[in-house]
Amino acid sequence: MELWWNEQGKQAYGEQDEILILCDCGGSNSANSYLFKEDLQSLSNRLKMKIRVVHYPAYCSKYNPIEHLVFPHVTRACKGVPFEAVEVAKHYMEKAETTKGFNVKVRVMDKIYEKERKYALSCKESMTILFDKALPKWNYTVVPA
Repeated sequence: MELWWNEQGKQAYGEQDEILILCDCGGSNSANSYLFKEDLQSLSNRLKMKIRVVHYPAYCSKYNPIEHLVFPHVTRACKGVPFEAVEVAKHYMEKAETTKGFNVKVRVMDKIYEKERKYALSCKESMTILFDKALPKWNYTVVPA
C-alpha cells in the first residue's frame, strides 16, 4: 500500500489525512493477525496518516467492490494464456481494459518475504489502534504514534 500511496495515491488524495483499507478475513491480513496490525502501525507512523481498516467476514470478500471491478477484466484478458513466466502474466494482466477507460496497472514485487515472522511482544502495548464500538474485531483505525 505504501508503494501505491507514493506513486499514485498522494497525487490523487494528498489532502486526505486518512486511508481506508478493505480486507478479507483470511491469510496474512486476517483480523486476528497482530503481525498485520503491527505492520499497519508502522505504515501509519511512516505516512503520518490514520489507516481505517474494515475486514469482511469470512467468505464475504466477494462483496469487495475491487474484486467486482478488476477481476472479471483480468480474467478475460488472461483467458487461455499459459503463465510460463511472471512477465507473461504481467503483460496479459496489463491488457485488461473496458470501453469506459478502465485499465490495470501491474507491478511485480520481487521482495523476498521473511517466513514465519512473529510480531514483537511489545507491539500490543505500543499500538495506537482505536477499535470501533460496532464489530471491533473487524473495524478499527490505526493512528500514527
